[in-house]
Amino acid sequence: MAIYSIKNRKLSFIEEIAFKLEKEIQKTCEDNLEQLFGLQIIRSQFTFQNFRIDTLAFDQKPKSFVVIEYKRDKNFSVIDQGYAYLSLLLNNKADFILEYNENCKAVLRKNDIDWSQTKIIFISPSFTHYQVQSINFKDLPIELWEIKKYANDTVNLEQIRPLGATESIKTISKGDKLIEGVSKEVKVYTEDDHLAETSDEIKELYDKFKISLLTISGDIKIKPTKWYMGFLSKTNFVDIHIQKKALKIWLNLRSGELDDPKGLARDVSKIGHWGNGDYEIQVSNDENIDYIISLAKQSFRKNSL
Repeated sequence: MAIYSIKNRKLSFIEEIAFKLEKEIQKTCEDNLEQLFGLQIIRSQFTFQNFRIDTLAFDQKPKSFVVIEYKRDKNFSVIDQGYAYLSLLLNNKADFILEYNENCKAVLRKNDIDWSQTKIIFISPSFTHYQVQSINFKDLPIELWEIKKYANDTVNLEQIRPLGATESIKTISKGDKLIEGVSKEVKVYTEDDHLAETSDEIKELYDKFKISLLTISGDIKIKPTKWYMGFLSKTNFVDIHIQKKALKIWLNLRSGELDDPKGLARDVSKIGHWGNGDYEIQVSNDENIDYIISLAKQSFRKNSL
């Protein structure tokens, strides 16, 4: 992707600069891990059973471990290496919990963790066509992110997403004990998973909200999790839990930050809830959709700063 600066209506091409070492990519990401991915770093360069994990991290939202690997060369198999790390982690849970407790000065127990949300992230300046095609499955717990550095001290990080993926990795993994073993514990959630048990009316209602939320900005992405559909730009600004007869919507604003003249949102700051933020709205029809989207825009603006 070509990048230009503009001055007096004239465009100037900004040259891409290569990362000299994998270590440079790693330091850039680790120093900004929370901002880039919303992750907590546990340890850099963690060696365990002849494996060296570049970055061991933790996602506080689903309470799950994340392994991050940085690559400058292109000679590696995304599937083979990704599932090897996943198998290592899932077969040595106690050791990884201990590593978290020792490095993060916290007490994390085995039952505190959602092992089904464990995943691998590969970060590289570029990936081959074969590597990109290898992640074209709807339930792969592996993410590819391209990182670019430019001459104007700019860094761009963008996820490569599967295009039209409808096939499950399980269909091609029969007989592969490594993939089968991981697949029994790890679950990658999709929009279809959340819509499977609801009514046609709620599916239609969800689609209306989804379309309206996506029109707020062109860079909004949808991220399915175990409990809700996350709508995010820099971070989640709206989360939607799809129920059988209604939608439960959370706005990622702290108590007191929402301007809600109609009083539709409930302050849930003092009670447990799944989504991000302190405001919850229960919706069973599209009567107030425009008004609710106006509330969502407040959350978007706040979380895009």
